[in-house]
Amino acid sequence: MENLKEFQNQINEFLNSFKEEISIIRTNRPSPKIIENIYVNYMDQAMQLKQLGNITVEMPRDIIITLWDKNLIPIVAKAIETANLGLGVSSGENIVRAKLPELTIERRDEIIKLVKSIAEEIRIKMRRKRDDVNKSISMEIDKDLKFRMKDDLQKKVDQFNDSMDSLIEYKIKELSS
Repeated sequence: MENLKEFQNQINEFLNSFKEEISIIRTNRPSPKIIENIYVNYMDQAMQLKQLGNITVEMPRDIIITLWDKNLIPIVAKAIETANLGLGVSSGENIVRAKLPELTIERRDEIIKLVKSIAEEIRIKMRRKRDDVNKSISMEIDKDLKFRMKDDLQKKVDQFNDSMDSLIEYKIKELSS
């Protein structure tokens, strides 16, 4: 039974990892996550963009960075440009504006393939973990307990797969809107 609890925790970690990975993948909607982890050299220290100002979204495709130190504006603009995210960057009096261009059909298809590829990697990890748990269940002496545990394990796997499918579907819808 302990293995099943551990397996459930591992499944939750896999799902959270997948959510985090696909959340930074660019869609047609702007998100602060796209740029918040870009590093900028500030006072001889590498700092993330999210530590240097407020990042907000202005629909339909703009990300606005309001910096606390106005001297950083050209440095931040350059850092976003060199991050090769395909964003158009401009700067104003006290802000840096990053504009998302419209996704092309080819780029959208590439991103969908990437999301599915990441999902498959996570599913492979889950299957390995499931196989380990299955082996430990097979060592059980009580046949009824063994059957119930294998049944519970399969239910957890099915829930995991449903959750992964939902996340993939949501990301694809996000790319299309």
